[in-house]
Amino acid sequence: RRSPEALMASQREENSTQMQNEVVELAYSLARCKLENLLNKSMRIRMTDGRTLVGLFLCTDRDCNVILGSAQEFLKSTDSLSQGEPRVLGLAMIPGHHVVSIEVETESLQTTTHGL
Repeated sequence: RRSPEALMASQREENSTQMQNEVVELAYSLARCKLENLLNKSMRIRMTDGRTLVGLFLCTDRDCNVILGSAQEFLKSTDSLSQGEPRVLGLAMIPGHHVVSIEVETESLQTTTHGL
């Protein structure tokens, strides 16, 4: 038989665990919404080897791999003023461990698509 104090402590522990689970679910839900809002937006991804890829954000996974559509590759330039001609890649997968930074192009965030 458990004492009333032990029952109350057990109930508090259960409530605390349930609240922590709800907080984790809320954080996951907010992160998912943010990612969904970035779908089909233009992104600039810098990679560890100095290349920069620009394309439309299509998806990501738990390993932070990123899929870009209509991607273009810009090579690291020795002259900081000249970017050179981009190489068209089309669909590209960037492994998460090669990502240095990700920028969402501001024009892409401001444009809204209206049905015709």
